[in-house]
Amino acid sequence: MNSIKPTLDRKAKRLLKIKNRQARKRVEFRRQEWFRYKKFGEEWRKPRGKHSKLREHLDWRPPVVDAGYRGPAAVRGLHPSGFREVLVHNLRELESIDNTTEACRIASSVGSRKRSEIESRAEELGIRVLNRSVQ
Repeated sequence: MNSIKPTLDRKAKRLLKIKNRQARKRVEFRRQEWFRYKKFGEEWRKPRGKHSKLREHLDWRPPVVDAGYRGPAAVRGLHPSGFREVLVHNLRELESIDNTTEACRIASSVGSRKRSEIESRAEELGIRVLNRSVQ
């Protein structure tokens, strides 16, 4: 059922292709000295130190998060498939989704019984589920 495609105009389709190509090429931004201490996760933190070489954008340091890495504004925030993601916790929230432009992502707090109900109802309504359970 994941063959459902969003309705996008030609410009948006072109920009989505560009966005997905940029996302594949984009480097993984990691926190300064993430490799040195276990307590530092790999999630990005802006370098703020007075003597920080990363903050100074020195060539031999890894790249820093910058506006130049952003994708096109018209398709920013869209799922790579082109749908806008909507987080769903129950069947009632599923009813308000527009299946031409939006796809649902079932919340992680939803149990397996309600998840299967949501998936079957989404299939009836023609809504794409981005994190369908594997069976």
